[in-house]
Amino acid sequence: MIHSALLMVEYLAVLGSVTGFVYYILCLRSALAFQREKNKLRQMASASATLLPVSILKPLKGIDPEIYESFRSHCLQDYPDYELIFGASDPEDPAVASVRRLQAEFPQRRIEMVVCADSPGPNVKVTNLAQMARAARHDVLIVNDSDIRVERDYLRQVTAPLQSERVGLVTCLYRGKAAPTLGSRLEALGISSDFCAGVLAAQQIEGGIRFGLGSTLAFRRADLQRIGGFEAIADYLADDYELGKRVADLGMDVVLAPNAVETFLPAYSVGGFLEHQLRWARGMRDARPGGYFGLLFTFGLTWSLLALVLAGGAAWAWALFAAVLALRAGMAWFVGSRVLQDRQTNLLLWLLPLRDLIATGVWIASYFGNTVNWRGDRFRLRNGKLDRVI
Repeated sequence: MIHSALLMVEYLAVLGSVTGFVYYILCLRSALAFQREKNKLRQMASASATLLPVSILKPLKGIDPEIYESFRSHCLQDYPDYELIFGASDPEDPAVASVRRLQAEFPQRRIEMVVCADSPGPNVKVTNLAQMARAARHDVLIVNDSDIRVERDYLRQVTAPLQSERVGLVTCLYRGKAAPTLGSRLEALGISSDFCAGVLAAQQIEGGIRFGLGSTLAFRRADLQRIGGFEAIADYLADDYELGKRVADLGMDVVLAPNAVETFLPAYSVGGFLEHQLRWARGMRDARPGGYFGLLFTFGLTWSLLALVLAGGAAWAWALFAAVLALRAGMAWFVGSRVLQDRQTNLLLWLLPLRDLIATGVWIASYFGNTVNWRGDRFRLRNGKLDRVI
């Protein structure tokens, strides 16, 4: 009986290895297709004669690594007409000092600090965005997280697709700049080699994407109003995902801009990294249950390692493991180094087996509970919503 059960698990591990191998090929093909498309998108942005006035909304809570330089990068845009709207619930929030410094350095730029006094909903960030949008002068809105750093052509790249009436939202891939801790390095590697690869694969499988990423959400105010405004998503943890989904449900396209932005990661301990990963995993499990369950079949490296152990180190199992590892590493290198221009990827590739084993464990753990920790607060998730504070 035990022997039969182990044999069945071994067969399952081989099957998982094969599906993971196929998934890595799909990610690689998707990344190659996106690389080809990037050149067309960049040319379109360069040739664009119309540059739409833009309001950038940046919600604040606490200090992120290198926050001032990230703010500053938004003031150096090669773009004629845009404004920056910052917002925080607490006028004494430590990030407000960086905004005041920014206003002093760039007096010619319209930079407004909004104290969001309305009673916050469960997702304070979205509640604040609703109040910040009222202060925005322009009809094209861009939301990105406070820790995002951008290049000088950022606004040109993300607004160009919105000149097509078919496009309802533009979002960006991103890379993580790791602090010198193991947790932070694992987080950065996961962003480049797994998360962004999965976004590109989803685009290929579904013929486009139906979600947004918090690194950038660019859209028209009119389309935001059509989905009920920010108030309609103020109860959701994955607000960026939900905003993109609702815009896509209008029958409009959600597209990836050709440029990748950068986020500077905290010096996560291993425990902090695991907590962040579990929060993300449970948010995605609730928002996209079918697709999230399907991740089980993408853990090729974990499955091939399990097959190697169960086969007692047989030659065929070593060959399977080596093939899966080589393809996994090749895909991670291409997405990280070539697509995202992430200079850390080559230095972090040796952590791939550990990172993928942890990802499998987090996937399993995400089904055992529905609580998440988010910026010092603890919430219970129910159908993607932050039901109540614990």
